[in-house]
Amino acid sequence: MSVRTENRVKTIREYILSNYKGTFREPEERIKYPYIVPGSDAYSKTLWDWDSWLTNIALRQIVLSDDNPNAEDEIIPYERGCVLNFLSRCDGGWIPIFMTPDGQYEIPKPDDIFSENMHKPVLAQHVAFLVKCSGGDAEWIREKFGVLQAFVNVYRNHYKHSCGLYFWQTDFAIGVDNDPCTFYRPPKSSGSIFLNCLMYKEYQAMAYICDCLNLNELSTYYRKDADSVKNAILEHCWDERDGFFYSVDLNLLPIDHTNWLHSGCPRDWDCLIQRIGVWSGFLALWAEIATQEQAQRVVEENYRNTKTFNAPFGVRTLSKLEKMYNVRGSGNPSNWLGPIWGISNYLTFRGLVKYGFHDDAAELARKTIELFGRDIERFGAMHEYYQPDNGEPVINRGFQNWNLLVLNMIDWLDGKPVAAEF
Repeated sequence: MSVRTENRVKTIREYILSNYKGTFREPEERIKYPYIVPGSDAYSKTLWDWDSWLTNIALRQIVLSDDNPNAEDEIIPYERGCVLNFLSRCDGGWIPIFMTPDGQYEIPKPDDIFSENMHKPVLAQHVAFLVKCSGGDAEWIREKFGVLQAFVNVYRNHYKHSCGLYFWQTDFAIGVDNDPCTFYRPPKSSGSIFLNCLMYKEYQAMAYICDCLNLNELSTYYRKDADSVKNAILEHCWDERDGFFYSVDLNLLPIDHTNWLHSGCPRDWDCLIQRIGVWSGFLALWAEIATQEQAQRVVEENYRNTKTFNAPFGVRTLSKLEKMYNVRGSGNPSNWLGPIWGISNYLTFRGLVKYGFHDDAAELARKTIELFGRDIERFGAMHEYYQPDNGEPVINRGFQNWNLLVLNMIDWLDGKPVAAEF
């Protein structure tokens, strides 16, 4: 590392170790267990679905880095509490995307729970991560495992298209808020690569939890589900022309053999690929779905391309060549049309590591260190997202959340033990 990078590593490490407990919250009103929040005034008391899972991974890295021998014991109630809070709100398999102590701003359970999006499919991954951290001890979740199954079954039975891919019910609160593959599109039409990669990992996590609970016959079914969605992604989302993984359009008219205009040559495709350059395509590496040959093309033709994704401060969340590219600040929805987010940098980094692109991973880690280190030096905090070319913060000072995962990247660079998502 250069001297400047080493100094920024020191700045980041000191900041994180001094401030990470600011993500902890105690039980209050409707939230019955301790939990984790993203940080900053904008999210001061809100428990979010994929945010709490990813922040938890960073907290485990802090445990590895902290000299405090009690650090692990201190975080266990908060990390398990995130899971237990969400499971306590399960109704018919439906779990909310976020929770607040007083219920303010919460989205009420819909009359038809299969018509709106719910907690993203990362809850089993969160549980599996915690079980793995405790050496395979899953007894703390045994009594609630049936509830977790009900949640996953809603996805399996009500979010799955006949082609084997999964779709969002609507464009509301999908995590990558204004991804143009889903945003402003008809209900149930988006076979999102983001969602499908999460589903693959969610089924794998369920199988692992089953094994730890000695539910071995049940784990076989979840592994079959995982294989099914993986095969669907490889069949429908991989684009041989561009060497990239894309979302697909499921909004096709049904085949009607009585329609004389179509009957001579009816369609024989289940969906249409959406060639929109969204960073979520890199998740096929993070989830270890891509073949090695596919990963090589993803990296060489897309990740390294400075005209599309590769920016001085990380991974653009939307290719710069897309007409929708826009880095303005927005909180509702949050802007994923190009700005650099800590989480898109991190998950892309993890995919590069898994497929052996260590030089690219190291470069991305150093870019992320530069981004956050400079931000802390200038403003005493991190922000939610940034301009890709100059690293200027766009919105929401004090945001910690998955930005804390930069510590995992730092320790990987140093060859130290690294906490990683399941």
